[in-house]
Amino acid sequence: MSKSRPVTAKTPEELAEALGLSRAESQEWQVQYSLLKKLRQVVQRESLTHAEVARRGGSSRTRVTAILNGNLDNVSSDLLIRLLSGLGYRVRVSVSRVDTAA
Repeated sequence: MSKSRPVTAKTPEELAEALGLSRAESQEWQVQYSLLKKLRQVVQRESLTHAEVARRGGSSRTRVTAILNGNLDNVSSDLLIRLLSGLGYRVRVSVSRVDTAA
């Protein structure tokens, strides 16, 4: 039986690398996590129920509950944007060139 050792990641990039994600997968994950973090903040600050978020965002309560609990399996960034939009928020995207040494 082999023992696994804990991995400490201090940045999203380090976590993505530890999980074996490609650069593109890492960036997609970071975008989704940012959207999820903002959605959670809005829900908490405005004391919204999962059912209200679902109704206003055009999704199911079960799906919204899973998302707010951090389950982003089979969840697109589009859905997260639609939920935020349904709550009256606009998402802005920023793109910048990454300088690489490779």
